[in-house]
Amino acid sequence: MLTLTIAVLAVFFIVAGILTLLSLHRIGPTEVGLVTRRFSQRRLTDDNPIAFQGEAGYQADLLMPGIRFKFCLLYSVEKYPWVQIPAGQIGVVIAQIGEPLPNGAKSARYRKEFAQFTDLSAFVKNGGQKGVQRPVLAPGTTLPMHPVAFLVITRDRVYGIPVSEQIQGKGPLTAASFGLMPDDLEVVRIEHDPRSQHDMIGIVTVFEGDPLASGDIASRIGGYADVAALEQGNAVDAEIIERLLSSKNDLHNSYQDFQSFLDQNGRIGLQHDPLLYGAYNLNPFLVRVERVPMLLVEQGQVAVIKSYVGLPTADTSGTEFKFGTLVRPGHRGIWQEPLRTGKYPLNPYCYKAELVPTAILTLNWAERVSAAHKLDAKLESIVAKSSEGFVFKMDLQVQIHVPDARAPRVISTVGTINNLIDEVLQAAVGNHFRDTLQSMPAVKFIETRQQVQRSAYDRIRQQLEAYFVETRGVYIQDVILPQDLVAVLTQREIAKQEIATFEQQKQAQLQRIETEQARGTADMQADLAKSKVGVTIRTNNANARKAEAEGESFYIEQTGKAKGAEVRAVGLAKAEGFTKQVEALGPNATLLVNAIDSLSKSGTPIVPNILVTGGGGTLEALAASLLKHVPSIAKQ
Repeated sequence: MLTLTIAVLAVFFIVAGILTLLSLHRIGPTEVGLVTRRFSQRRLTDDNPIAFQGEAGYQADLLMPGIRFKFCLLYSVEKYPWVQIPAGQIGVVIAQIGEPLPNGAKSARYRKEFAQFTDLSAFVKNGGQKGVQRPVLAPGTTLPMHPVAFLVITRDRVYGIPVSEQIQGKGPLTAASFGLMPDDLEVVRIEHDPRSQHDMIGIVTVFEGDPLASGDIASRIGGYADVAALEQGNAVDAEIIERLLSSKNDLHNSYQDFQSFLDQNGRIGLQHDPLLYGAYNLNPFLVRVERVPMLLVEQGQVAVIKSYVGLPTADTSGTEFKFGTLVRPGHRGIWQEPLRTGKYPLNPYCYKAELVPTAILTLNWAERVSAAHKLDAKLESIVAKSSEGFVFKMDLQVQIHVPDARAPRVISTVGTINNLIDEVLQAAVGNHFRDTLQSMPAVKFIETRQQVQRSAYDRIRQQLEAYFVETRGVYIQDVILPQDLVAVLTQREIAKQEIATFEQQKQAQLQRIETEQARGTADMQADLAKSKVGVTIRTNNANARKAEAEGESFYIEQTGKAKGAEVRAVGLAKAEGFTKQVEALGPNATLLVNAIDSLSKSGTPIVPNILVTGGGGTLEALAASLLKHVPSIAKQ
């Protein structure tokens, strides 16, 4: 008997030891032990997979890290890892226990008592609901969560045991098993896009909440009551724009506290307020974010805003404006105040911005395109036909200017700047030049090009004024003429140039003559001066001589008259004396006496210095000599 007793005790202790060893569970530092009760008189309800009161099945209490005892015959224990959320990722929590969701709800209401879903009893007692939980687990979170009560979906794995047969039959669980993409389970980052070099904003769409009010396309917490209050307080447009561009995201921690978003009467659908630079832990079942560029208004531009949301339209353009309506910021319609240089977090689904250049805009009707704006990409060289049928192309340049204060009226009139250029300006410019050129010969157009250009400027300026646009210049850049016309014009131009050349040569010769004359005149200035002085002197001498001659003539005239009288008197006296001598001496003696007298007065020698006598005497010689001078004496 003793031996049998010892054997029984030995077996008992061995079995007890084995059972004890089998009932001891070593739970690792990052593990939990899921306890399952093998049998119990109590049963679980159909809609709850976890036992809170000792029912058979999964037990609510987990075994924490360490050496834990659970009697192996009554309980089984499975080890599961703690939920760990890697950096840059989020964890979406799906509860498999709790109350059912209300009709129409897509996520479970969250209470602060739930904390991070590690206290299963607190979750159930405070009305936790099944389904997607609104908060997400942040990056770096490490939690001992119940693997049956909650599924946690991360980018790379799914924590927990699905109780739905539909999910169980899909094989290994991934994010795709729940309709999510891996990128949906990453932290949403709004930052500068290095590829497009744009500053980005996040446009938010939420999938739960009350429906939007009638006529609204986007939800703005509180609606536009604040804008209406500003208008009643006589706020200026700039203050209202500042209020509209400011965000109310602080009311719900930028959609990260989705429960607060719903408590603030957030509505389902497109959200008015975008997300700015930052990183956000957003539930992909409830919030989607689309990254779009921030509105950038450069220097020399304004942005005319077409608003699809806000207060009802209230026209401020006046009765004389016939091209649509203008409204104050905060109303639906085209804002009367444009946005000027800056960056604006404007939701492109709520507002459409039309960028309008306010600097002088140069448009080319040519092959080239302006690199600065490319608004003239569709403009081509103007093809025109002259009155005689010559077809030629013309490159044109037009400069326009849209004043920033008039930009909303321009957009209200034509819709966009592209419409202004393609539909208004192109027709006005092209038709004007075609009509003008068809009414004149090609040669006349070339000769009156400046006049045609001025006429085009006046015409285009008048037409664009109706669209609130200023015209700063119209310039004909180049005219491509037909080859036949070019040949004729070339010959004509050559002839004109030859005529001009000949005329220039003629003018050069005339100028040379004038130059030579001037040079000769300059060279002879001294002689000319001397000549003028000589002329003056000779004139004076001539005048003196004339006076002297006139005096001499008068003297001679008077002297002659006197001498004549004298000679007459002498002659009469001599004649009377000769008469007396003849009467006294006789003719021969009188002749001889007078001859001797004349010879004596003239100094002529009567007797030669050398006297040669011949057969006559001295008296005869003297007589002969006297007779020789008788004619001269007789003349006297």
